[in-house]
Amino acid sequence: MSRATPPSPQNVTDYPNNNTIFTVWKFKEGAAIKPAFERLCGLVANLNHSFIIRTPDGRASCVMGVGYDAWIKLALPQPLPKELKNFEPVAGAKHTAVATPGDLHFHLRSTHMSICFDMISAIADVLLPVADCLDEVHGFRYWDGRSILGFVDGTENPIGNDRDYYAIVGEEDPAYKGGSYLFVQKYLHHMGNWAKLSTEEQEKVIGRYKASDIEMPDDVKPDNSHSALAALEDELGNELKIVRDNMPFGNPGKNEVGTYFIAYASTFSTTHKMLERMFIGVPAGNYDRILDFSTAHTGTLYFVPSMNILDQYTA
Repeated sequence: MSRATPPSPQNVTDYPNNNTIFTVWKFKEGAAIKPAFERLCGLVANLNHSFIIRTPDGRASCVMGVGYDAWIKLALPQPLPKELKNFEPVAGAKHTAVATPGDLHFHLRSTHMSICFDMISAIADVLLPVADCLDEVHGFRYWDGRSILGFVDGTENPIGNDRDYYAIVGEEDPAYKGGSYLFVQKYLHHMGNWAKLSTEEQEKVIGRYKASDIEMPDDVKPDNSHSALAALEDELGNELKIVRDNMPFGNPGKNEVGTYFIAYASTFSTTHKMLERMFIGVPAGNYDRILDFSTAHTGTLYFVPSMNILDQYTA
């Protein structure tokens, strides 16, 4: 009697790399999307395996996420992952986490931008006849893992085995074990206003000391700081986490710089709770002060199927 193959996740918990390309695609009406998707399922596996052999030091990875509408159009397994849906805006009194369209999302990482470029080129060859690219962002590692705002990003990220625990679906949804909920937002920073703040004022916005990346003591840290409102606990006081792979990007000549926020989680409800705390506030109105200097221009939820599911659709 043969044994069932355990679910093999896509490379969602790979650590942030030096170079990243994020792309969002929307299928064209009436296009032959199923053959293209089947080719992509095989291509994801091929790209990951090929670059491990070709450039062992490249730490290359390709991750594909599928949105709710695309899941339905492609007739992927039913019932759907328990929390996969179209993201709805989270509106606070002053700031809103907007909702924007997206059928497929690709997250490409490597120490070499050449690898990222080759991967997106191969993906585009398959998708351009049947889909429009709504966004393409080239991210890069900035100094010692800092965002353009000057503070280290992702300090509270899980490490080691905790990354799989917080990012990968387990027995709570057995049909999709090995998958992951992917949520992305493209933030643009208001650098002129940010630069007007003193270092001490910036630190109060973030809740950390800028040079050392040490978190402020609770009796010093404002309750509307980013680190205070992004911290999550369940009703029993247990810590809840997501796996972030945020990357800075920028076109200084166009006065456009920002952060591409990308979160993998075993449940989308965890990420949604964080968004509510940031945009609505705790209590309502006490929103995350970082939003006065960073505006979310996109917001889309995807599900990242395990490689086992992708293998079922490989052409």
